Amino acid sequence: MKRLFFLPVTGPAIATIVVALLVMSTTDRFLTPGNLNNLALQVSIVALVAIGSTAVIIVGGIDLSPGSMIALLTMLLAMMLKFWGFGFWPAVVLALATGAAIGALNGAITAYLRIPAFITTLAGLSAYRGLAFMFNNGSPVFEASDRLEPLFYGRLAGIPLPLIYIVLFFAVAHWLMRRTRLGRSIYAVGGNAEAARLSGIKVRRIQLCAFTLAGLMAAIGAVLMAARLNSGSPNYGAGLELQAIAAAVIGGASLAGGRGDMVATLFGALTVTIVQNGLNLNAVATSTQNVVIGAIIVLAVAIDMWRGELSRGFVWALGLLHSARGARRERRKAQ
Repeated sequence: MKRLFFLPVTGPAIATIVVALLVMSTTDRFLTPGNLNNLALQVSIVALVAIGSTAVIIVGGIDLSPGSMIALLTMLLAMMLKFWGFGFWPAVVLALATGAAIGALNGAITAYLRIPAFITTLAGLSAYRGLAFMFNNGSPVFEASDRLEPLFYGRLAGIPLPLIYIVLFFAVAHWLMRRTRLGRSIYAVGGNAEAARLSGIKVRRIQLCAFTLAGLMAAIGAVLMAARLNSGSPNYGAGLELQAIAAAVIGGASLAGGRGDMVATLFGALTVTIVQNGLNLNAVATSTQNVVIGAIIVLAVAIDMWRGELSRGFVWALGLLHSARGARRERRKAQ
């Protein structure tokens, strides 16, 4: 029981269940097949972007630019497909490469110019969306390609492709973080950068890799967003950076760096999406939804700060329960 409590996914999984029960108590439309299918599709983009956000948070940084990157990359992809005569797959690959390059740029500025990640990506938050508005005179590009929509709405053996993407990418991310030297180095740099440097880890290179991964995952989210709506728009992705950060933090990633878990992040993304879905079902205004997401981030960070006290309290309660059971057994033997 004690071991189960300390698993990284336990808290986020409980949070997901509690939130789902709360939403179910407010509306009878939550468990309908149509809404559950919509929920599965909604969570895919947030979850995939959250993989990159989690890696950056674990390495001790933060990325505020994924939402704006998605706006820029959907516009770039749509322009390549509809107006610039690129083939379908070359355009998709180029969009993914551009996302990775933008992530690498964020990482290089942060690691080598020593500008705080918050400032670097805050500038990106503004600059990348500004660049998106420079395409097509700031107007969305609709009906970019007939080949886009199957990437999001297609099925494999009856399973929606976004669910397959989630399983595939989270399995790879979990393996990368737990089983490879790069993943262990990301944890080491986030935990104590100076100690990591003294142990021979190339700290700046590891930070660069984490931001590049974040850029690549944002690009994958952008391709899925463009496929979902068969279009590109400079307004896409607004607020997605907050949802991705919230997913990582609810999943137990520490904003101080050095701690986080990819599978737990998936539960975090599911929690955020269920909250948003429940608010939509109850016709809550978008502005209020943003307030709720902000409050969730603050609550998750507070729980992270109190984690030590909560853990000690739980262990104390288990010990008390164990002592009580022992006392009852002794009384029964005496009788």
